[in-house]
Amino acid sequence: MTTLASKIPATVITGFLGAGKTTLVRHVIENAGGRRIAIIVNEFGSLGVDADLLRGCGIESCSDDDIVELANGCLCCTVADEFLPTMETLLDRADPPEHILIETSGLALPKPLLKAFDWPTVRSRVTVDGVITVVDGPAVEDGHFADDPEAVERQRAEDEALDHDNPLAEVYEDQLSAADLIILNKTDLLSEDSVSRLTAEITGQVPRAVKVVTADHGTIDPAVLLGINAAAEDDLDARPSHHDGPDDDHEHDDFDSFSVPIGEIETPDSLIETLQSVVARHGILRIKGFVPVRGKPMRLAVQGVGKRFRHHFDQLWPQGMERVGQLVVIGKTGMDQAAIEAAVRG
Repeated sequence: MTTLASKIPATVITGFLGAGKTTLVRHVIENAGGRRIAIIVNEFGSLGVDADLLRGCGIESCSDDDIVELANGCLCCTVADEFLPTMETLLDRADPPEHILIETSGLALPKPLLKAFDWPTVRSRVTVDGVITVVDGPAVEDGHFADDPEAVERQRAEDEALDHDNPLAEVYEDQLSAADLIILNKTDLLSEDSVSRLTAEITGQVPRAVKVVTADHGTIDPAVLLGINAAAEDDLDARPSHHDGPDDDHEHDDFDSFSVPIGEIETPDSLIETLQSVVARHGILRIKGFVPVRGKPMRLAVQGVGKRFRHHFDQLWPQGMERVGQLVVIGKTGMDQAAIEAAVRG
């Protein structure tokens, strides 16, 4: 008989766009104490920015071969074609990982992924140690996901064309409902009163007792994140979803992404100013990628959520590679791609 203790634990890290999942994953592997960890990263879009941020971390117990990128769509929609073969390959290694971290895309629903752990060749060898939901504190404070149900009903009554809920809010709520631990991230950008209020608000949205912890830049002791022993695959009924039903169907037609090639820029500040202007005009959700800066041997990594951007020089451009960057733009379907590309390139 297979026992929980004999299975490889897997931690699912979910959260909305730009909440800080990749930063959290990197912190975990940098402080894993030699534990062999494999990482599965699911991107929304064709450019593997998040996986690239993790590669080259220089940690002996987490080589580049231990980082697997799935970029062919939302992981919760491609479990049979993408996730299950990947898991089986990891498990069949001569030296399998001691823990598996799975970073979902910001648009993924956790529950369909949890159900995939019931696949016979996976269930007998892996358990979902826990679901970690990372919340972008400043975004929630700005009201991005604090929908007022009464206001929605009033708006429905006034507008017959409004016959569905905000899909972004549904994704956010599903991610909270699936969690075993919720991380309220970026609290360095919030006041103490805001942190207290948001913690209470999040706790009130979750259908069961789940701990909410705060973090700056995803800095959490791995001992808090790993070893939860939730066996989430056996506890699905306690994790309600907006999409529970016979087909568990959901669509991502509300979202789109594309990559913008971009040559050398003069200064990081001028690029950020341009991107903030583009976001304001086109309602973009997320921009992320790498850009060359004139006279600088290292590439500039750019991460933006709404009008909030962070950037840093992360590594040298590979020798012989053309100095052309790529920025991934993620937003709602119907974005004016040509106008956005022209504005980004200046």
